[in-house]
Amino acid sequence: MANKAPIDGYVDPTIPNPNGPNDAPIIIYGYRLYATRLYAFSILLIFTTLCEIIGYAFRMRSSRPPLGNPYNVINFIVQYFFIVCAPVFLSAAIYTTLTSFIGAMSGGNSAAARQLSPLGLSKRTILGIFITCDVVATIVQVAGAALIGVAESDRKSPDTANNILLGGLAFQVFAFLLFLGLLFIFLRNSGKAGKATGRDDAGRGNPLRMYIVALVASSLLVYLRTIFRLAETAQGVMGYASTHEPFFGALEFAPIVMAITLLGWWHPGRLVGKNGLLLR
Repeated sequence: MANKAPIDGYVDPTIPNPNGPNDAPIIIYGYRLYATRLYAFSILLIFTTLCEIIGYAFRMRSSRPPLGNPYNVINFIVQYFFIVCAPVFLSAAIYTTLTSFIGAMSGGNSAAARQLSPLGLSKRTILGIFITCDVVATIVQVAGAALIGVAESDRKSPDTANNILLGGLAFQVFAFLLFLGLLFIFLRNSGKAGKATGRDDAGRGNPLRMYIVALVASSLLVYLRTIFRLAETAQGVMGYASTHEPFFGALEFAPIVMAITLLGWWHPGRLVGKNGLLLR
């Protein structure tokens, strides 16, 4: 049994081949997190998933009986907090992916990194700017949502609280639009660098192409979700989008789930983590 060939799938080179009678063909839990050592990205993606699960569990508790109680303020605030926070962790994972690509594709060369990086910004600067923007936007949104819940509970007008929420979303939309601009500048820079060196990391047929496509697609999905929330909030608490759950499912829930799936399947650790394709 000990000489049997390893089973297909991910096999950690530091652990004996899975040939025991009760061994699984892969390391089932967290194997990509451990294998790639890209801990920041993987942890952020896990937090995103947990926030989505908790948020939608409390959203169900905020629905009509018998599932929930739509008048419970605590359920409303908790579901809103976690559903709003989930894309923040996802966005941070996207920012981390971009900066990881810059570092790996430049081979650790600071001059090459400046050429690849949009506007010559350092990786730390990119992370610092956009994570700070997301944190500020999230705090404002959660505060606005909490005030909406309190106003509705007290039978008062939620318009002021809704305007606070709208301001946080507008700021988030603007900040993420700036990030998309930087992302496309990075793609342009990497294309120029590839032509200069004869290496085309994003070219058709190159396995790296799909990782870049996944990064761009997930970024656009997050932006779609944010635009929807802005439009929904602009209509007011009792607006058409807010009172029709299918819009929420199609333009809030679905984009985030699709983005998580894309980034989880085309995990950037395969490129820039331990033994990643870009580091070989």
